[in-house]
Amino acid sequence: MGAVAQSVHLPLLRRRPELYTVRAISDVSPSLLAAVGSVFGIAERDQHVSTTELLDRGDLDAILICSGGSHAAIVVAALERDIAVLCEKPLAFTHAEIATIRAALPDGGIPKLMVGYMKQYDPATTYAREILAEVDDIRTVDVSVLHPTGQSQLDFARLMVPEGDVSAETLAEFKRIDRALWDTALGEQNEDEHLWQVYSGCLLSSLAHDFSVMRTLFAPIETVDFADIWRRQSSQQRRETGRDSGGLGSQPPSIRALGALADSGRFILDWHYLHDYPAYRETVKVIYGSGSLELAFPSPYLLHAPTVLTRYSAAGEAEARTEFRNTAESFEIQLDAFADMLTHGTAPLTDIAGAEQDIITSQAIIARYAERMNLPLGGELGAIA
Repeated sequence: MGAVAQSVHLPLLRRRPELYTVRAISDVSPSLLAAVGSVFGIAERDQHVSTTELLDRGDLDAILICSGGSHAAIVVAALERDIAVLCEKPLAFTHAEIATIRAALPDGGIPKLMVGYMKQYDPATTYAREILAEVDDIRTVDVSVLHPTGQSQLDFARLMVPEGDVSAETLAEFKRIDRALWDTALGEQNEDEHLWQVYSGCLLSSLAHDFSVMRTLFAPIETVDFADIWRRQSSQQRRETGRDSGGLGSQPPSIRALGALADSGRFILDWHYLHDYPAYRETVKVIYGSGSLELAFPSPYLLHAPTVLTRYSAAGEAEARTEFRNTAESFEIQLDAFADMLTHGTAPLTDIAGAEQDIITSQAIIARYAERMNLPLGGELGAIA
């Protein structure tokens, strides 16, 4: 019942009663559960601190998972009960988890798993895909993410917060699970917490959105040829990292990666955490022989804020610019697509294969960086470094 549940999913579900009925909610904080339940009209008997208790109710067709961290365990538990899953990213952090989830998926029939990359469903992304379907010479894709603090993005939402009532046992279990995934991905001897935070927090929990957009528009990332990770501090910094420290570290980094796309084009990825820049800004610029286009995504928490698609093309010997805006909400279109998946078997834009591709790309970025810096790696990453 955290930020994206309160500010996005629950308000959207409430406005679509013809598609969804919210039977129950779950969170590890009893106080937050009660507060959210009160605001959204969920009876106390339908508020569950235990996820297992939630899944065992027997009256659920689907579950929407929007907690932090890896979601593999709850996804598997839902699939084993024949409950369909819409899961916020990341689906998982390791190939081992992907294998476990794949084993729980049903053979054939209606798909049961959608990974929530809402930017794939954005009207501007859809239109850009139509334009690029006629292009056969993409030269490069330039992605830039300017990531402000969570406080900057979410002050407007007036989020309800836990009252410090999550049990010590639950918090200890979260840490144990996190460390086990860290060991599997980077190796049991790896103690570089910053590297784990880049992998799990910056790449698989943020830049993965851009991996998904590239898959949707033209082609997935084929190879990562260069990667760098660095941190800069300023004596003039005013804002603290705050709530982001747990996932991104006290001084989140800048990241750059370069490589090749599956269609022989090239890509450049830049991700910067900017403490004192208040406006989230994410751009995807595609350059090809007859011009270029640029997608500028707003903060994901601002419902109905349009993504702006700007197309640059030739008009005789002059340049023409056209701009496309649509206030349809991509999160809501994603909910429509999930309902369509459940009722008609329509394949989601990202299923387990796409989530696995994101792990491959994220591990390749970490591996190239570790290679340059002569950092030892074990686990899954050690096998490719």
